[in-house]
Amino acid sequence: MLNRFREAKQAEIERLVKLEDEGLMPPPFEGERPDFIRALWENGPGAVIAEYKRASPSRGEINMGLTPEQAAESYRKAGAAAMSVLTEEAYFKGSLEYLTRMAGAGLPLLRKDFILHPVQVIHTASTPASALLLIARMSEADELRAMLGLAEAFGLACVVEVFDEADLDKVEPLEPEIIQVNNRDLDKLTTDFAVSERLAARKQEGQIWISASGIKTRADVERMAALGYDAVLVGTSLMSGEDPGAALAGLTGRR
Repeated sequence: MLNRFREAKQAEIERLVKLEDEGLMPPPFEGERPDFIRALWENGPGAVIAEYKRASPSRGEINMGLTPEQAAESYRKAGAAAMSVLTEEAYFKGSLEYLTRMAGAGLPLLRKDFILHPVQVIHTASTPASALLLIARMSEADELRAMLGLAEAFGLACVVEVFDEADLDKVEPLEPEIIQVNNRDLDKLTTDFAVSERLAARKQEGQIWISASGIKTRADVERMAALGYDAVLVGTSLMSGEDPGAALAGLTGRR
């Protein structure tokens, strides 16, 4: 799957490289970026990052009718600490413009996409995003280091996602501030909390850790908090219901 995602991003990367070479890249966003890291510290443990996710490769279309603005407002009211915004177009039916459309809610925004090249970091900096996702398995350590440094220069936080011990071994020397453990098996497309349980022991002091995939209930949120996770990221279980805001309120305890 990751190889398919990589191939889908090549045209975008080539287009952005050309824009950068010609000096035509959009300028950095000049507005306020809410502090993603502070939001998780202040709301954790048990902070919920609520995701706007219209579709996925495993589920197909999930919720195409909910607008970015509707999702942002309902998530804000239901107690989200931050929002994750799928911007990948081919497989998740996302768009970079959703970041701008959801910024009005005032919550920190995480750009969730397949960021493989520094030009994508520069492009992200032109949006109101406060953070971006870097998937450890999709880049070499030196590539990750370069993108981490570039993101920091633009004032963007980086969520570094790992799936197993090998991924964690790769990123630990880079000393990322935020680690996200994904409970999903990319081959079987199943989820298992054993991944978060197993890796939790390797959390380092001062780091923020997020558990992602498979979170469906308030008990799941509390279970991850008890393991030492500062936050959880929840998408499909929110978006697949009739009222994502009400579903989120159940996770945050605001119901």
